Amino acid sequence: MSVKPDRQADRPVVMRRRRGGGLFRWIVALFLLMVVAVGGGSLYIYQQLQPVEGEQTAKNVTIPSGSSVRDIGRLLEEAGLIRNADMFSYYVKYKGVAPDLKAGEYQFTTGQTIDALLLDMTEGKTVVSAKRFTIPEGWNVEQIAEHLDKEGIVEKAAFLQEVDKGEFPDYPFVAQIPASKERKHRLEGYLFPETYEIKKDATAHEVVSKMLAQFEKEWRPEWTTELQQRKLTVDQAVNLASIVEREVTVDKERPLVAGVYYNRIRDKWPLQADATVQFVLGKQRDRLTFEDLKVKSPYNTYTNPGLPPGPIANPGRASLEAVVKPAKHEYFFYVTKKDGTSEHYFSRTLEEHNANNAKSRGN
Repeated sequence: MSVKPDRQADRPVVMRRRRGGGLFRWIVALFLLMVVAVGGGSLYIYQQLQPVEGEQTAKNVTIPSGSSVRDIGRLLEEAGLIRNADMFSYYVKYKGVAPDLKAGEYQFTTGQTIDALLLDMTEGKTVVSAKRFTIPEGWNVEQIAEHLDKEGIVEKAAFLQEVDKGEFPDYPFVAQIPASKERKHRLEGYLFPETYEIKKDATAHEVVSKMLAQFEKEWRPEWTTELQQRKLTVDQAVNLASIVEREVTVDKERPLVAGVYYNRIRDKWPLQADATVQFVLGKQRDRLTFEDLKVKSPYNTYTNPGLPPGPIANPGRASLEAVVKPAKHEYFFYVTKKDGTSEHYFSRTLEEHNANNAKSRGN
């Protein structure tokens, strides 16, 4: 009788162990499944964020302004630069760089990491789709307009329209240009000669603005103060500098020639600058005739006193500085040497000038 209770007491114990062992195994199995699932998911994500394999190829991608992260991801996936647009979006949000992505045209290379792509877009390393053009010193507005048209930068008519009628409030010196019906082109003299790089679809207004910005950069504020002491405006100085630019080839002579014109202005002599007649004639001539010097135009400084109504060309830095800081002397004349140096003989009197002229001609 004493054995039965012991056996009955043992059976429930054995049954509890079996049930407990089964539950434990289920928990372990579920845990292992979760580990595999998480591990597999992590591996999948890792693989989707890896660079695209294959031959490295340059791809241009344009990110429109206002594009969402998802839009950018789709563009990159379509270009074959990333594996998965959705994973790209999640990764960008995880990195917290979504607000820093910049629109524009980019040149990426297949095989780049997503971090490398993001770095380019956050730093705005866009492709520079630009055109380059050079404006030589001494060209006038008409020459510049024809050159830009020929090079496919902007149309001549559109450029001239901006030069004469465009509004440029960012440049105070433009507002100070005198309004004159006799002036051929309003911005003549202010389109600074330089080599420029501008986007391929730039407008005529943007091209002119860029050249005006270069003039503003080159013009020193202290020059305006020095001119005020000479009772000259900036526009008058640019006007005179344009004549110096067209008359002189050798830089060291520019202050000397500027000094000649200052002396003539001081003593109320006509400037008699051949370059102003050439401007009226519209083409360069090796030698002007006496009839040429009589051509009727307010720009002809042989027949009109003082400065012409406006500049005749766009002067460079050396000519502008020469007018601000002219050489002090008593020369009133100069004539080109015919020795190939492009330099000049300078003289104080007409008698000396005639002698130098004869020397220059070899007489």
